[in-house]
Amino acid sequence: MKREEINIPLSSVTLKGELALPENALGIVVFSHGSGSSRFSPRNKMVGELMQQHGIGTLLFDLLTEEEDRAYENRFDIDLLVSRLIEATEWLMQYKMTKKIPVAYFGASTGAASALRAAAYFGKNIRAVVSRGGRPDLALNALPMVTAPTLLIVGQMDMPVIKINKLAFDQLKSIKEMKIIPGATHLFEEPGKLMEVAEMAIEWFKKYLVQKETNYNF
Repeated sequence: MKREEINIPLSSVTLKGELALPENALGIVVFSHGSGSSRFSPRNKMVGELMQQHGIGTLLFDLLTEEEDRAYENRFDIDLLVSRLIEATEWLMQYKMTKKIPVAYFGASTGAASALRAAAYFGKNIRAVVSRGGRPDLALNALPMVTAPTLLIVGQMDMPVIKINKLAFDQLKSIKEMKIIPGATHLFEEPGKLMEVAEMAIEWFKKYLVQKETNYNF
């Protein structure tokens, strides 16, 4: 396992992240976190560590600098967050350690909107998307352009988010699935529920990250 703290140089700022790459990684999942969260999110770190155990690399990074994050409105500036995610993905696709590895997105809350819009931008260069308790309604116009197989995961008790995910699901034209986890609320804080999210996500990524006719050996 290669693990390193990295600086991601973008056009206007440099963002901090953590890159973890298992040997012969099946792919790499870029995490797009929700408002008020960061690369240190305990929920995303747990899910990421489970992915790594299954041979999937992860990139957890901050979409905003510490100074930018102090301005509350920046956390909901979806256009800004999408541009950051796109630039960071372009960097990842050129970085020496990751440029030949398939890329997917895992988006949480508002981060799911950024992930879906970025997936629409990259087309088939993004292999899969998983949304955890996401706000895909913030990306409605982009959803018909998403080509990546997309899994929407929502907690059963998170009724408002279930409704907006069903609306988004109808707009997606790609391979798609929606899973509702019984007894779970928005943050999947109930015992075992986040593990269910992780298992569903890992299964999805394993299915769609690597094309059968392609052999990735590094």
